[in-house]
Amino acid sequence: MSSKRKKKGGSGDSDESTRGGSIFPDEVLERVLGLVKSRKDRSSVSLVCKDWFNAERWSRTHVFIGNCYSVSPEIVIRRFPNIRSVSLKGKPRFSDFNLVPPNWGADIHSWLVVFASKYPNLEELRLKRMTVTDESLEFLGRSFPNFKALSMMSCDGFSTDGLAAIATHCKNLTELDILENDINDKSGNWLSCFPDTLKSLQVLNFASLNSDVSFESLEKLLTELGTGSFSQELTLRQYYDLEDAFKSCNNLHTLSGLLESTVLYLQVLFPASANLTFLNLSYAILHGGELAGLLSHCPVLRRLWVLDTVEDKGLKAVGLSCPLLEELRVFPADPYADNLVHGVTESGFLAVSYGCPKLHYVLYFCHQMTNEAVATIVQNCPDFTHFRLCIMNPHQPDYLTKQPMDEAFGAVVKTCSKLRRLAISGLLTDITFEYIGKYAKNLETLSVAFAGSSDWGMQCVMSGCPKLRKLEIRDSPFGNAALLSGLERYESMRSLWMSACKVTMNGCRILAKQVPRLNVEVIKDGGSDECEAESVYVYRSVAGPRRDAPSFVLTL
Repeated sequence: MSSKRKKKGGSGDSDESTRGGSIFPDEVLERVLGLVKSRKDRSSVSLVCKDWFNAERWSRTHVFIGNCYSVSPEIVIRRFPNIRSVSLKGKPRFSDFNLVPPNWGADIHSWLVVFASKYPNLEELRLKRMTVTDESLEFLGRSFPNFKALSMMSCDGFSTDGLAAIATHCKNLTELDILENDINDKSGNWLSCFPDTLKSLQVLNFASLNSDVSFESLEKLLTELGTGSFSQELTLRQYYDLEDAFKSCNNLHTLSGLLESTVLYLQVLFPASANLTFLNLSYAILHGGELAGLLSHCPVLRRLWVLDTVEDKGLKAVGLSCPLLEELRVFPADPYADNLVHGVTESGFLAVSYGCPKLHYVLYFCHQMTNEAVATIVQNCPDFTHFRLCIMNPHQPDYLTKQPMDEAFGAVVKTCSKLRRLAISGLLTDITFEYIGKYAKNLETLSVAFAGSSDWGMQCVMSGCPKLRKLEIRDSPFGNAALLSGLERYESMRSLWMSACKVTMNGCRILAKQVPRLNVEVIKDGGSDECEAESVYVYRSVAGPRRDAPSFVLTL
């Protein structure tokens, strides 16, 4: 890699600037670039000149791939020869709502085979919405002797047998994080596969499993803990053993799981809660008073995930006890409930905004909201970067004034100049999209459900949001004119997803013809070109059409 450079100064300096090269030796430049951690900054660096491109190429150890079909593993290993950490996303996000059919794709195995040939020192793999089989996990455990960290979120296809293979073969494991996955939970015996000599494990999260927890193993978990069911009937002796185990966890920063818990069991967590920064209770059916008791022992909490069973009372406790809170996610305990029996409202959201001025990330599922409440919330917390408000009743207006929720989201985009991700819901007209196009100049991801009046709304977004990279739309009245309004934008975006809209096959074919470098995939049951496409997935790719498309996916 080393090459001679002209010394700084004189005509050599001028010649170097003219050629666009670097005045630094490659070894120095690689060392400097190794200190640049932001993937966006590194990508920008690689565009400066050929020397910087090569230095960035050789010094990069982590790669993030937001769409597993945007590039092939063969291209990745040619571009970056020294990768040790990979983050890889697969299916579109709306697969979380069962809008992507089973067996759609995004299998990890072909990636692992290629990585095994060129990245023998791979240490970390973080997967989201990928299909992972037990065979793939076995292959992973056997192929990378220095492997240390595996994170899988919203993945499917594997069982606890695959986890047993990871526990058995990864001798240097520091992290095993499995969250919200579709797992075949055969038994809890996989936990016994960790060797007794393993001293490196710091993060173990199996919150989405119902396996019994071995209390003896709790003391080995130094910094993060995610458990399964917490509802065993304990003897008094077992209770004290559990209490002692948590007392020894002085460095616990993350706690998740607790599928079923009682006030008695929650009390044993109190001694271990002083340093908690992340509390994931999105599986725990807690009431407001129970949450309030726990939060009173969490003075430095930054991130909190809960179910809406905590109700407004629980969120008021958040506002009182968590002044440092930066992220709040409130999930529905029963998203398909027809009638609101329990849940959160604008009152709880307001209470959090008054007590948590550092809040900048929110995901909030509720059944009712008002324009005035949202306007007040963003005034109290103007630094939102992620604002995802999900009013679960489609086309729900401001429940007090019966007006559309346009002014609520208008207030969000006008007030929150740092906003990068926005999810909108409720009764919304094109006015909301006009506000977004006019004010949301830093917006990167927009999620739309049951919203809009006409194609004009989407046209406002496509013409007004210069940094938009990901657009997700479902059950909205946008048609071909809306789809084709992004002809000049899609190549600079990561992806577009539209399902249950008014886009036709003919509109999709026009897009594919006009921008041939895009992959335009349609999920369609058949019919003529004038028939509406069930779902459309548009994304840029340097690898061309994917080779594993199932029969129900038509690539145009």
